[in-house]
Amino acid sequence: MAVGTDLCVMPIVKPEVPDESEENQAFSNLERIEASENLSDQNFAAEANYISKKGKIIIQEPRDQDQLRNKGFGENFNKEYLLSYLEALFLLQSNKLRVSDKTQDYDFSEFLKVLVKKDKKLLTKYLIYRDLRSKGYVVKDGFGFGTDFRIYERGEFNKKTSKYVAVGLNEGTTINASSFANMVDEVEKMGKNAVIAVVERRGEVIYYKASKMNFSENKRVRKKDTESTFT
Repeated sequence: MAVGTDLCVMPIVKPEVPDESEENQAFSNLERIEASENLSDQNFAAEANYISKKGKIIIQEPRDQDQLRNKGFGENFNKEYLLSYLEALFLLQSNKLRVSDKTQDYDFSEFLKVLVKKDKKLLTKYLIYRDLRSKGYVVKDGFGFGTDFRIYERGEFNKKTSKYVAVGLNEGTTINASSFANMVDEVEKMGKNAVIAVVERRGEVIYYKASKMNFSENKRVRKKDTESTFT
């Protein structure tokens, strides 16, 4: 693979460019899909305050913090217990969180539309996050490679480091091959497995394990030295 070459994650069928009505329909479809995460207390629903100017989602009650922490949601930061946008959306869609600010309470669809204005890649990220969380993995923000996540094996969060780093892409996205190879190299140096999470145009997420492979230089050799024409 030549340095600087682009890679393209291509669909089997050429995707159509969605118009505004199709985009709204995508949000509507997403709202109807129920995430399958189950907390130990079926009646549990945490309370969160959304601070729009700071972009923070804050959990005030210690009991709520403990419940969420035990399930791998949220983190302490500067004496505040914060949820990421993805965590809040997942819990809100699962009916395990109530989010409000000074003026209103948010349902899932309303809050998603608010947060997408702050992060244009949020919908892609959420589709991947929801898929992984629904399968029982704990998922946290990655290491700054773009749309990336740290993924913990089931039961290993707070016991072991994350085993995988997943990079999310939409089907049909073009990426730079050398930059991607460098990312895989950095992930492997951390002792983790690199995974590509591709969001297909219907919302399904497909995962591909990525690793670097060095090919030997091709050389023409005399037949008497070897029967192979490559080394």
